[in-house]
Amino acid sequence: MTATLFNIKDKKMISLSKKSSVFEDSVIRRMTRICNEYGALNLSQGFPDFDPPHELLAKLEETAFKGPHQYAITWGADNFRKALSKKVEHFSGLSYDPQSEITVTCGSTEAMLASVLATLNDGDKVAIFSPFYENYGADAILCGATPIYIPLHEPSFNFNDEELEQAFKDGAKALILCNPSNPCGKVFTKEELLRISTIVKKYDAFVITDEVYEHIVYAPYEHCYLASLPGMRERTVICNSLSKTYSITGWRLGYVLAPAEVADRVRKVHDFLTVGAAAPLQEAAVTALNFGDEYYAALQKHYTAMRDRFLNGLSDAGLKFFTPQGTYFVMVDISEFGYESDYDFCIDLAQKVKLGAVPGSSFFKDGCSRYIRFHFAKKDDVLKEACEKLKQIKILKK
Repeated sequence: MTATLFNIKDKKMISLSKKSSVFEDSVIRRMTRICNEYGALNLSQGFPDFDPPHELLAKLEETAFKGPHQYAITWGADNFRKALSKKVEHFSGLSYDPQSEITVTCGSTEAMLASVLATLNDGDKVAIFSPFYENYGADAILCGATPIYIPLHEPSFNFNDEELEQAFKDGAKALILCNPSNPCGKVFTKEELLRISTIVKKYDAFVITDEVYEHIVYAPYEHCYLASLPGMRERTVICNSLSKTYSITGWRLGYVLAPAEVADRVRKVHDFLTVGAAAPLQEAAVTALNFGDEYYAALQKHYTAMRDRFLNGLSDAGLKFFTPQGTYFVMVDISEFGYESDYDFCIDLAQKVKLGAVPGSSFFKDGCSRYIRFHFAKKDDVLKEACEKLKQIKILKK
């Protein structure tokens, strides 16, 4: 049914946007509000509870007094883009011109939406691996595109080449690829990415990647940049952010890397979406972009310790889960609890066990209700408390 509102002037009903009626609000963010309502420990919305690096905070304090405090260039401050270009090339081997191929956005959320709006037309089809981060489906709908979901098969969340190719046979113009993948924690191997690139090139398509967890990968897995593979730089639009790497999710600093022609379109969309990202935060964040390799090694060590501690807690609680290869998320199988609705399970979990999680159905095209997603980017004492709460989870069994 078309949404309407009452027009007092002529006493008629005015039709509202059909697109905005097709999807719900973010289930992830909703679960944070539910955690707040019940006083539950929030392991649902994925943000760290520890401070950013000291050097970054010191630079932020300095910038608060010195500025800049007015608009930066719409597509990003010059020094930020130059530092970002240098950092990207160091880790990926890819050279992006800061003047024509880098766009700074308000988080990776805007980076993805701007990229989708800049590249897809009404009526286009876009392939998306399932499970998927919930924004992708909404982004496709907002730009008038139709998503085609390709399953990632358990327990390793691998894809089937024939199913992927069928999406392109059915008319997909592009693929949205999250690597490392939220919510399942899969890290796509170089061999898998080569198979994807072969199919993409065969159908003269392109890929929009979401690589925000590029530095949160667990040994022996390694992050491979799809754009670095033969013939893929010109077919890849990279969306990323500083949020997860530097524990600054609230700063909302994202970016898009793309060939100049595509970047020009992204910049036009970005300009009218948000005008630009916060100038003082860009100035401060240059400090983080210049960190040496030791920072990223320490980051991986820190996240590995958090992952191992939380997975041990899941094991001690007798729960079934998929060991993440990357990201700070873990999917847990709740089939044994007898709930028809994973959303109802998460409500009871927050209310009775005082622990927050995201219902897995928000990540699957078929509304799969077998899983919930936790995140473990937490301080040691918080993870200890979470593991103690997990010991009570069996009280939810039907």
